Amino acid sequence: MSDATITIFHNPACGTSRNTLALIRNSGVEPVVIEYLKAPPGRAKLVDLIAALGVPVRDVLRQMGTPYDELKLDDPKWTDDQLLDFMVAHPILMNRPIVVTPLGTRLCRPSEAVLDILPSPQLAPFAKCVFRKSVTGVFGIVTDDFGNATGHFGDVTDWPFIGFLSRG
Repeated sequence: MSDATITIFHNPACGTSRNTLALIRNSGVEPVVIEYLKAPPGRAKLVDLIAALGVPVRDVLRQMGTPYDELKLDDPKWTDDQLLDFMVAHPILMNRPIVVTPLGTRLCRPSEAVLDILPSPQLAPFAKCVFRKSVTGVFGIVTDDFGNATGHFGDVTDWPFIGFLSRG
């Protein structure tokens, strides 16, 4: 990775990942996008990413929408090496998005965490759309850079992309 390269380990079905990618692009950069479910990073790269994040392996595990519960990964018996093996075997267990820039590496949850490691400021105001499921449907909320609600959509259940949004 050159000094100017920004890389995002991305899942296009994840709203947080899509918002993070949009924030990177809003800084004037087209990042290297690695769809890690299609091109998993492999064990050595995972080890490097987690070391750069400076967090325990368990902090990079994703529970929702993964085999985390069925594999009983909350059991403290699993070593870091074993957890890495699970993430290599099941890339969906890797939490996302992970962004690597010349200024550092972050697990960008919430998406605004990427702003701390972008070399360039945002070029324009950014409003992200957050979708929330309720008993009556799926609703979109538009937020400003600070997470304040600035608008909303009605029920968007019938929108064509809701199928992948609801997968978690």
